Amino acid sequence: MNPNATADDRPEIYRALARMRDATGLPLTFGGEVGAGRQVKLSQIAGPNTGALRGVSLEYGRGLGGKAVAQRRPVVVDDYVRSPGISHHYDHIIVAEGLRAMVAVPVVVTRTVRGVLYGALRSAMPLGDRVVQSVVEAARELEQSLAVRDEVTRRLAWLDRYDATDCHRPHWELVRAAYAELRILTQDVTDPVLRERVGAVCETLAAVAGRPATTGTGPALSARELDVLACAALGWTNHQIAEDLGITTETVKSYLRSAMRKLVARSRMEAVVTARRFGLLP
Repeated sequence: MNPNATADDRPEIYRALARMRDATGLPLTFGGEVGAGRQVKLSQIAGPNTGALRGVSLEYGRGLGGKAVAQRRPVVVDDYVRSPGISHHYDHIIVAEGLRAMVAVPVVVTRTVRGVLYGALRSAMPLGDRVVQSVVEAARELEQSLAVRDEVTRRLAWLDRYDATDCHRPHWELVRAAYAELRILTQDVTDPVLRERVGAVCETLAAVAGRPATTGTGPALSARELDVLACAALGWTNHQIAEDLGITTETVKSYLRSAMRKLVARSRMEAVVTARRFGLLP
């Protein structure tokens, strides 16, 4: 695993490869993480294969993937074994798998190459701009996904170290801000295990902070209503909330009205206070 990563990147890489294969129609997509010594470890494969690629480690600057890592840009060849632009340290593996035309795209997160995505054909021919661009887009989407997941994991680690029973300022305001940011960030997290963990942490923070002054069960707010209220609790405008949640200002207003109605509140801040009393928000 990449020493700069905060979690195992392999599941995310495989999902990116599967989506890439569907989008491009390429018979084989594969890739892996970049680890110690900037080696590419091929671990994820989508499509029929002989197994010749699995577990192979590629040295920095060598072969197609090593060159992509070294140059931090996509590298394309119409015929791998005949290409003069790459080293041929791994020809025996490529021949064993029967690959010819290939593209390799590095996955760069916060200036660190975390992985490489490959697309390949078993015939010598130009891959075409559309196919290459689709592979590049898949790499960019993976970069964003990994960056979001890293940030969520970092915030979770911070909350794990924090004593959630200490509700004195200014620490508790920081926790409330982290809570809102976690709800926003997890919209782009595809890992179901991580999403479930984030949800559990958010529920725990809300329940610990709630200290209900009212009795009985609180109203059931939707996830989106909680997202909007968590942001409103920080004093954000409707426009700011809309930008961060990726929705329109009118949609934000609609969720606020709905939450206020359920909480029997006459203003957004009254809704926030009531939600806290019911343990729905920290």
